[in-house]
Amino acid sequence: MRIDTVPAHRPLVSHQRFDYDPIHQRALKAWPGGRRLAVYLGFNLEHFAFGEGLGARLAPAAQGGPDVLNYAWREYGNRVGAWRCLELFEQLKLPAGVILNTALYDHCPELVAAFAKRGDELIGHGHTNAESQGGMPPEDEFALIESCTRRIELESGQRPTGWLSPWIAESAATPDLLARAGYRYTLNWCHDDQPTVMRTAHGDLCAVPYPQELNDIPMIVARQMTGPDFADMIVDQFDEMLEQSTQQPLVMGIALHPYLVGQPHRLRHLRRALTHIVQAGQQDVWWTTPGRICEAASA
Repeated sequence: MRIDTVPAHRPLVSHQRFDYDPIHQRALKAWPGGRRLAVYLGFNLEHFAFGEGLGARLAPAAQGGPDVLNYAWREYGNRVGAWRCLELFEQLKLPAGVILNTALYDHCPELVAAFAKRGDELIGHGHTNAESQGGMPPEDEFALIESCTRRIELESGQRPTGWLSPWIAESAATPDLLARAGYRYTLNWCHDDQPTVMRTAHGDLCAVPYPQELNDIPMIVARQMTGPDFADMIVDQFDEMLEQSTQQPLVMGIALHPYLVGQPHRLRHLRRALTHIVQAGQQDVWWTTPGRICEAASA
């Protein structure tokens, strides 16, 4: 067949938010203090409805009654796991980006207060992870974003500048609505190892890298990885990215959920992995939060 007779294909649907930009062609200044690798903890504090809605599952939902097993398993994170993780972060002197369901202000406000007291960044994460915002009409979605923003500011005195949608669920309008609400960055996109400027109807929105590989839900729940294996994965990711960062500054996020990594048998291995990063990266690692990464990238 002659080339000029090959049928034309229509262009694929595109998000139009950013252009293709291969990482090896970019120039980005070093992080504060001349550091090369920005590392942050994306610590998810979530609350779920009892007997309805979405939620990670340890086992199939019970038939004919409320799903006690999976609800109670997730609730362990708020009652026990998050407090154990908080102790670990304090021991290692690590900041956290706390990705927050506002339903926690009704359920266990003292947990949120404990992280806010130590100066951790609070990041919008919807009202509950029992619901998804992806299918909402635009004005309903904007109302959700606005109400969560106001609640965090009212309760904790800190207006959030970043957002992660529950279940990473977006509508086509989500970036526009976040920018309209005054947000500076989103964690919904996992397409890069450096921040990306996204186009919206209300100006630029920064996409700070949020991991879907270095993330305990897809690794432990979906792929059934063990605690030691997940810790080894964190160490391997760090060691390789630290080497890569000699060429250009990079971002490494670690996404954690306390009902998973707060289980004692996993917490021991998380402690090992984070201690390795602290000890090995004293000269070149910037322990930080997503908001500070957005600020530094925009400066």
